[in-house]
Amino acid sequence: MTIAHPSDDALEADVDRAVRALAGRRLAVLTGAGVSTDSGIPDYRGQGAPRRTPMTAQTFLADEAARRRYWVGSHLGWQAFSAAEPNDGHRALARLERAGVSTGVVTQNVDGLHLRAGSSRVVELHGTMRRVLCTACGQVFDRRDIGARLERENPWLAVPDEVPLGPDGDVEPDAAAPLAIPDCTVCGGMLKPDVVFFGEFIPAERFREAEQIVASAEALLIAGSSLVVNSGIRLVERARRRRLPVVIVNRGATKGDARATVKIDGGTSEALAHLAERLA
Repeated sequence: MTIAHPSDDALEADVDRAVRALAGRRLAVLTGAGVSTDSGIPDYRGQGAPRRTPMTAQTFLADEAARRRYWVGSHLGWQAFSAAEPNDGHRALARLERAGVSTGVVTQNVDGLHLRAGSSRVVELHGTMRRVLCTACGQVFDRRDIGARLERENPWLAVPDEVPLGPDGDVEPDAAAPLAIPDCTVCGGMLKPDVVFFGEFIPAERFREAEQIVASAEALLIAGSSLVVNSGIRLVERARRRRLPVVIVNRGATKGDARATVKIDGGTSEALAHLAERLA
């Protein structure tokens, strides 16, 4: 199948319309998995995205065999995930913040690439792969330390040359391998990556931080999100109620297209770079 991409002229025309909608306004930014595809991290629902069955919080907590499978895949994927580098889209958004144009970034991604690109006000709605939490006492661990413990306690756990990476920094292991899972060194409790699993709710305080970024803005820029996840569409609704301009940059349809002032149907890196050049 051939995927049609906008021509340079069409992209320029769409960017012109977006600039007219956004110029002179402070922007809140909402990003999804599509903003990181140019960094080698696959999208959930974009063209060619593999069908995935995400681990639910209930299964992780209740099923030891499933938990072992998760940690095998999560560790292997995290090694490749953590090696990903920010792309032009991440850097463009950091430039908008430095110029005082952006009030901050709300991201559905767990890859940390906005922070690494230089954005400072970032709300990671779905958490981050950088940290691991104890589900019993709440102790926080650096993911690198947990990774080192996993490899010390499981010498067979080596990183393959090519890992079929998932959007959340995991892979799908072929089978459940015997695995010693590190526990909390404070209380002996169960450890879990600091990410919102399927079936979990975003912490209320974190969502309030995201709402504050939108509330302090005069427009909303959405990049790389299909807005299928409820948290994203709720923020779009906040903007719509205030009659803010909404610009969406995404390859393919989104649930927010009907609410958009301008829709740029294309890749985020190029479009965001053009927008930053004109707005910053």
